[in-house]
Amino acid sequence: MNRHVNAIAGRMSLRPPQRQSLEVLDRVTEIVPPKKATDLASALEAIRREFPTVTDFERDFPSLCFALATGVGKTRLMGAFISYLHLAHGIKHFFVLAPNLTIYNKLITDFTPNTPKYVFTGIAEFATEPPTIITGDNYESGVAARLTSLPGFGQEVHINIFNISKINAEVRGGKAPRIKRLSEYIGQSYFEYLAGLDDLVLLMDESHRYRASAGVRAINELKPVLGLELTATPFVESSKGAAPFKNVIYDYPLAKAMADGFVKEPAVVTQKDFNPSQFSPPQLEQIKLEDGIRLHENTKVELETYARRTGQRVVKPFMLIIARDTTHAGQLMQLIQSPQFFEGRYKDKVIQVDSSRTGAEEDEMVQRLLAVENPDEPTEIVIHVNMLKEGWDVRNLFTIVPLRAANARTLIEQSIGRGLRLPYGRRTGVSTVDRLNIVAHDRFQEIVDEANRPDSVVRLTQVILDPATDLQKTKTIVAQSKIEEQLVAPDSPVFTSKVEQKIAEATYQVIGKYENLPTSSCLLKPDVQARIAEEVKEYVTPSQQVLPGMAATPSITDVVAKTAELIVRQTIDIPRILVVPKGRSRPGFMPLPWIARISITSRLTGLS
Repeated sequence: MNRHVNAIAGRMSLRPPQRQSLEVLDRVTEIVPPKKATDLASALEAIRREFPTVTDFERDFPSLCFALATGVGKTRLMGAFISYLHLAHGIKHFFVLAPNLTIYNKLITDFTPNTPKYVFTGIAEFATEPPTIITGDNYESGVAARLTSLPGFGQEVHINIFNISKINAEVRGGKAPRIKRLSEYIGQSYFEYLAGLDDLVLLMDESHRYRASAGVRAINELKPVLGLELTATPFVESSKGAAPFKNVIYDYPLAKAMADGFVKEPAVVTQKDFNPSQFSPPQLEQIKLEDGIRLHENTKVELETYARRTGQRVVKPFMLIIARDTTHAGQLMQLIQSPQFFEGRYKDKVIQVDSSRTGAEEDEMVQRLLAVENPDEPTEIVIHVNMLKEGWDVRNLFTIVPLRAANARTLIEQSIGRGLRLPYGRRTGVSTVDRLNIVAHDRFQEIVDEANRPDSVVRLTQVILDPATDLQKTKTIVAQSKIEEQLVAPDSPVFTSKVEQKIAEATYQVIGKYENLPTSSCLLKPDVQARIAEEVKEYVTPSQQVLPGMAATPSITDVVAKTAELIVRQTIDIPRILVVPKGRSRPGFMPLPWIARISITSRLTGLS
């Protein structure tokens, strides 16, 4: 095995499917080294001998598809591919295609250092010299040409990230995309600059979305040395049906991901003894929405409880509503923002994501959508029509309410794809934390039957809600000791300011380390309090010092003394009892007492 594969898999903590994909790429580059002017026929024959599923590259250059189920980590795998190709083969130029604006912005964020999902975390070479990110917004400045390293100086890696939907719009009517127009900074078009590189690798995210588009046909003229496609659905939908890819070299389906525990367990939800024929369509819609909100609120409580119990970060869940069209989405938005809907609690916590938004509204929508995982971002409900099919990799979607008409299979595929990612990267064993709820009262049995078909890619669990018990509002209650309440409660009688409460809370935590003192009264000794004050000072001292006289800072020594006095006053010491043998002790073997031998014999022989 290539040493770079082992190193990258270990540093990036790759999951087995990701590592296996990297091993496949390593073998492919051994069979067909990535270089310009590769003989396609001989390259295809060499790869097909070891990977029979590859029957055609389907492009004018070697291109291979890695079909990984949603939630396994395709973006992370892109980072591993780039790391491997650079470290093992010295490749420095990469071109990443995104299918739409949302995924385009997400990819830029994920390839930017010091972001939560940075794809090169663990790669030391990129920690000291991170790749330069060139996007569809800054390439005309000539940034790539200016940063080209001189021979023997540095190994600068360039990652170009472009939005294929924008290129598709530019080539309508046979026009040339903007990327092909002359740039005054480099004396040629950026397209010509890229096409002239002898080590360009093309990575296509969600490649099924634009495989036959005019934009991709233009991109094909770049003639990269290698193409790497990533998708969870390796086929192209058309009026004639689904046409599977001919270049799938590695396949890890959703059923396998579910069995291996890499994604949530999808569940279809209805009410106990529910008869949809008794309700009109608007009434059904209202019931599904309300049950979805109650499930969402209960999930929110369960997630907070789990986080507090295990010391994990708190996950903010959100609910996804699939609307029929933009008009319907607008009506749902008005309903949820009205005072009558759950007392107006979600008025400022809902966004509408569809093509009706343009300009500044679209920018705001995209920003809120990308930040929906942030606990401080208020969004808890997302209404969408048809914009969030693929590539939106959030981990905090737990409830889906489909309100658009579709057959059972389409409902399953559209619903589960966006919400399968696990909030903590692994299953926790807590059903509510590991489950994705699909509220489908009116289509419950139909969806169950579809999921139970032998050729179905998923198996859905069933959740039957009892309105009398399961749909009642719950909340998380954190029990605190009397001492904690007096120290940090908003109406604390001992410490009135927030700064004093912060110092007192830190003091309480530090004092917990002094449990081996002979008695609690030792906390009142000046030397003990001095040591505690020094430790507390490290907890509460700000990184930037405040200028003298600019702000009143409470005395840490005084707060420590008050806290210690309060703890001593409300603590009952438990005497420590030590059993110490008296006299001289000698080791040796002694026969069991007669009474003990009789007791043992009685048990063994069954005597009474």
